[in-house]
Amino acid sequence: MANLIRSPKSGSDWTDNELIAYNITVTAQSPQEFFLRNPESPLVGVDPSLIDSPVDAENVPDHTFQYLTHLDLVTSAGQESLIDDFARETLRLLGFAERGLALSTRYIIPLTICGDNRRTAQTDVCLLDRRSMILLILQEDKTIFDSTQPEPQVIAEAIAAYQYNNEKRQTRGLAILDAMTIPCITMVGTRPTFYLVPVTQALSVAVVTGQYPKLQLRS
Repeated sequence: MANLIRSPKSGSDWTDNELIAYNITVTAQSPQEFFLRNPESPLVGVDPSLIDSPVDAENVPDHTFQYLTHLDLVTSAGQESLIDDFARETLRLLGFAERGLALSTRYIIPLTICGDNRRTAQTDVCLLDRRSMILLILQEDKTIFDSTQPEPQVIAEAIAAYQYNNEKRQTRGLAILDAMTIPCITMVGTRPTFYLVPVTQALSVAVVTGQYPKLQLRS
């Protein structure tokens, strides 16, 4: 790590080298540990016909037909914007957009790194509350277009979200939090990987100053 250059990079430029430089590691855990419930349990509120209907099904409710249309488009066209739309509609279908929350695409988060406060981290989809606090981040794979890596990018976005959320807290006269666990998702095509990213004040300071602590993540 001593020979790795820690430079002010925006989140879209993060690779595995940044994770190594800041001594960030990702460790796997079981679905039961991650979701804190039986992963085989039925999805409450989801139309049962969605589970076994073909993408061209027409004898389904309108909201299910609309979702299947997104699925058909993303599996046949492969456009990056369609993947973002499909990811957003999947989160909406699963009930993430509750009252007072909004799903936003291409949301830009300021990122201070190595003394540079002009950098950013752009999410593909994120969940916001009415105070613009970032509650969840999704980053999709762009290998159709280039060789970017979604895992380092989503971790950079989680660090940016920690900085951003604490700044929002300060403007409201609240104390900054020493740690935040940011739920994150990466998608390769239509296949998701789930992360819990525990961002601490020590990690944020290390990124801001260009130094590095030791951190373990769970996925």
